[in-house]
Amino acid sequence: MAIIETTSRQFRERQKDFFEMADRGEKVVIRRGRKQTYVLTPVSEDDLYFTPEMIQRIKDSQQEIKDGKSTVIKTKEELDAFFDSL
Repeated sequence: MAIIETTSRQFRERQKDFFEMADRGEKVVIRRGRKQTYVLTPVSEDDLYFTPEMIQRIKDSQQEIKDGKSTVIKTKEELDAFFDSL
C-alpha cells in the first residue's frame, strides 16, 4: 500500500485525483498547517448503517450479558489469564 502525503492546498487543487487514489487503496495523508493531519478513507454503506443482521447480533450480545454469559476483566492479570486460557 502506498502512502501519499499532500498539503491541504494541493488536495483542494486535485481532489479528484486524491479521491481516486484512496479508492484504489492508497493511504492519502493530508497535512493542514504544521499541527493538523488527516487521512482520506473511503467509507462504504456498511460503515454508516447497521444492517439488520448487525442489530440482531448486538441485541443477542446484550441479552448474553444480562444472562451472565460474559467474562468481566478488571485487571491486566485477569486479561493475561483469560488469554492464556484460550
